[in-house]
Amino acid sequence: MTTSSDSESPRSQQQRAARELDASMRAQMARAFSGLSPIALALAHADWAMHLATSPGRQAVLAQRALELSQQALSNLTQPVEEGAPADKDARFADAGWNQWPYNAMKEGYKAMDAWWREVAHQGSGMSHHHQHMVDFFTGQTLDALAPSNWAATNPEVARVARETNGQSLKDGWQFFLQDLREQWAANPDTPAEELQPLEYAVGKDVAATPGKVVFRNNLIELIRYSPSTETVHPEPILIVPSCIMKYYILDLSPHNSMVKYLVDQGHTVFIISWRNPDADDRDLKMQDYLSSGVLAAMAAAKASSGAARLHTVGYCLGGTFLAIVAAALGRISRRKKGQRTAKEEALIPADLPELASVILLAAQTDFSEPGELGVFIDEAQLETLRESMNQRGYLSGKQMGGSFVYLASRGLLWGRNTRRYLMGEDDASFDLMSWNADTTRLPARMHSEYLNSLFLNNALAAGQYRFAGSTIALMDIQAPMMVVATTRDHVSPWKSVYKIHLQTDTHVTFVLAEGGHNAGIVSEPGRPRRSYQIASVEDNSGWIDPDDWKAQAPVKPGSWWEAMHAWVSQRSGKPVPAKPIPAEQALADAPGTYVMTRYAD
Repeated sequence: MTTSSDSESPRSQQQRAARELDASMRAQMARAFSGLSPIALALAHADWAMHLATSPGRQAVLAQRALELSQQALSNLTQPVEEGAPADKDARFADAGWNQWPYNAMKEGYKAMDAWWREVAHQGSGMSHHHQHMVDFFTGQTLDALAPSNWAATNPEVARVARETNGQSLKDGWQFFLQDLREQWAANPDTPAEELQPLEYAVGKDVAATPGKVVFRNNLIELIRYSPSTETVHPEPILIVPSCIMKYYILDLSPHNSMVKYLVDQGHTVFIISWRNPDADDRDLKMQDYLSSGVLAAMAAAKASSGAARLHTVGYCLGGTFLAIVAAALGRISRRKKGQRTAKEEALIPADLPELASVILLAAQTDFSEPGELGVFIDEAQLETLRESMNQRGYLSGKQMGGSFVYLASRGLLWGRNTRRYLMGEDDASFDLMSWNADTTRLPARMHSEYLNSLFLNNALAAGQYRFAGSTIALMDIQAPMMVVATTRDHVSPWKSVYKIHLQTDTHVTFVLAEGGHNAGIVSEPGRPRRSYQIASVEDNSGWIDPDDWKAQAPVKPGSWWEAMHAWVSQRSGKPVPAKPIPAEQALADAPGTYVMTRYAD
């Protein structure tokens, strides 16, 4: 029997072996550099170094700046600190011990060094934008790692707590360190879910506990319909499309901060997608599958379950990007005479779909030209390194994905956490959002590669070059009214990037800018103190408003933006009708279903 390798020419065999060797080498390098491409890092820093080396004027300015910062540090050091003076604005140095010798000298010296190196890193001209972004980002990462607050010998708060606890804090911290080290060494991606450390908040009991039923299931999603809690409901259900990067119950946490429960209690019939956590066998799932077998299948199933002709839709993060693509595809079809469809559209888009009553996007980008800090990980070299890693496994692991997000906020999530846990003996905070954060998910290799290449690297959706069901997608085809929510401190979907939806659509847009980050700003239930949001609507053909101008003139509302969303949806809904229980014949399982229970050690 002749094998494929037997039929290859010697040269082809040699080239294939060379490719395999190169792939293995890149995979090894990726592991050594925590998933980053050393080639991309080297190119960025070479770009910076060569520009700086050929800029004698800038070198002179930086030398003068070093002298000024040194003098400022000495001046701050010699000035007495008045009693009752406000704490340092930098939370790392807020403890009063930082005002005492020698810690004040360490603090002032570090601040001067930090400010100088950040100026040195930022070339200002000549470098490519991406290289400058990378140098700025990783310079900041290095400087954050060198902060004296990170080390026991140079942190007065660590010394004070150790004295107050007679060394117990250091002992506890050492035990936490050993515990985390043992867990890391023992981690095995093939560990069965039942053998994993239980989550602090049990899924289906403490979180994801809103009553409901799974009413549809395919190889990619379970669709959950929630039981009504009011006598009447709005006739148009709400379908929530969460991101497949995370478990869906970020929007159904504890009863007091569950968006799902809040909407149900306001008289809405709510459906939500629970994505299946993929394994190596799912390596060839495509973005097209997530759109067709995911979002569109859920829309058809929601109509079949409720009988509703119209449907409100909510998409969070990547789920919002998926929803925008689907809404544009449906809008494109509806603009044609008699809604005629091509053969590819008939194959991928169900025929019996509800009309879109509205499209609500939560922290979801549709223009990826300014992706914020995530942009440092997106270039050809980085993606090639990531592809080699994913191709070996068939998926992007939850730990890899989580590690990227830790990079984005390493000062708090890495160094701040390590200082509290290992140096001061404080256990990690225990609350539902942290438990959910530990419940990681995977992404199929092909789908994730397509997502990064088409959307992040090439910005194909905003450029009108992304194709689905045989045609390019234009967000201008979205006909349903839109509410778009962004958050002020979002490192994943920066609010000015989310705001660009105004440039891409020609429909009613109500834009909401909420206080908080990517997760905490969205999970912002009524009653939480010190919460506010800005909201304003842009009608058809009203023209472009610069985001800074919008922020300056949009009214600030105290409280939760959830209430504004409920009011906005209610205005676009029909007269309430009597609530009905979920038909018993539709129930495949109790909420939260089975897919959400799949966990992996990696």
